[in-house]
Amino acid sequence: MSIIMILGIVLLVVLFAVGLAIVIARQDTGGEDEGRKTIYQYGTKKFFLTRAEHDCYDALVAAVGSGYYIFPQVHLPAIVDNKIVGQNWNAAFRHINGKSVDFVLCDKAYISPKLAIELDDKTHERPERKERDIEVERVLSEAGLPLLRIENRGHFNPSDLAQRIKGAVVPFRTRGI
Repeated sequence: MSIIMILGIVLLVVLFAVGLAIVIARQDTGGEDEGRKTIYQYGTKKFFLTRAEHDCYDALVAAVGSGYYIFPQVHLPAIVDNKIVGQNWNAAFRHINGKSVDFVLCDKAYISPKLAIELDDKTHERPERKERDIEVERVLSEAGLPLLRIENRGHFNPSDLAQRIKGAVVPFRTRGI
């Protein structure tokens, strides 16, 4: 093989590697290049809740009757205030922004959160999920919002849930009042 052919092959390999690196870099930055943004495609999910979440929701509705609104899939910034004097509000917001709870019970008069509910399944046994759960519990406790953990055993007893909810709900307190 001639030296020119070898250099040509090396050049092709280098160009391929550089091209691949550019494609990967664009994917990591969302595809933005020179002011152009990638247009992502989306579709509607067939179901809003998993089967277990839906079963739990139905049991919660039966448990609380018309006493509360029940909101599923609530992100923490919707129920926890990050604007506390003396801390970096943006950093505090970013800390909770990707976290959510499965359900929130709110009173009907003011739609104020009274109880957060987590439906624990096998995913809550993973080490990273345990760490996340501990932090969510800490954040909610700091905010004065009780958290009720419900273990997913495949069925939910509304009367048992009613008793547990009654024991867990406390009047909503606003920081500083």
